[in-house]
This record gives sequence, C-alpha cells and structure tokens, in this order.
Amino acid sequence: MLTRIDHIGIACTDLDATVEFYRATYGFEVSHTEVNEEQGVREAMLRINGTDDGGASYLQLLEPTREDSAVGKWLAKNGEGVHHIAFGTADVDAEAAGIRDKGVRVLYDEPRRGSMDSRITFLHPKDCHGVLTELVTSAATSGRGAEHTDH
Repeated sequence: MLTRIDHIGIACTDLDATVEFYRATYGFEVSHTEVNEEQGVREAMLRINGTDDGGASYLQLLEPTREDSAVGKWLAKNGEGVHHIAFGTADVDAEAAGIRDKGVRVLYDEPRRGSMDSRITFLHPKDCHGVLTELVTSAATSGRGAEHTDH
C-alpha cells in the first residue's frame, strides 16, 4: 500500500544554488545531504511536511557527479526540472511485486539503497504515462523522522 508522496526528485546543475533558491523563495531547509556513488548523484533532501503515517514529504534535489549517471544523462537531454516522483510504502518488495504483476516494468530485480539508507526501486516511465516513478521504504519503521546530514 502506498502511504504518501515521499518526495519529488528535481535534477539540477548546481545543487548549492538550487538549495539556496528553495530556501530563499519558499523557506525550505535542508534536512539531509549525501553523495550516492552508486547512483552518481550529490543530493539534498528538503523536508516539506510530516505525514499521517509518521513519515514526511520532501523535495530531493539531485546534482549528477558523473555525466554517465542516470541523472547526468537525463539532465543533458532534458535540462533542469522534475526528474521523478516517489511514493512511500512500508514494504517496497511486496509493492514492487504487486505492481509488476499488473504488467508494469520494475527497473531493479532487487531494491537498492536510496537516500538516508532507504530501500528503493523504480517503475519504467513508459508504463507510468511518462513519469519515472520510485517506490521507497524508509530505513526507520517510524519513517524518515531522523533528520541528519551526511557528507
């Protein structure tokens, strides 16, 4: 069962400048940063609000660390903007299996590590009306309440 919009991923060319825009314009503050070498991105999570299931909704700003990363390739083709939408779920494995059974292509055979030690997988955008869709299970059972910064 999907429980919330976990985050909206936004690809950018300059993470620091984009963070400053969201801070100055909307008052959003960074709750977590990290470099994900496997995904080839430097990212900042900006917490928007808490949710009924104890988690939160975020904006995830993504700057590629390599041109050959998925976000780097997408950015070169499309420019800055919304890259994906992510839905939270208590069980990414079961949710992905159920969605796969409905004929939607799941991009990873097994979920991978995502932001803040979450478990993630993606659904093929061609099967989701042009939207790259991520499924996320937070590391903590209480959601992503523990906010910290990793460098």
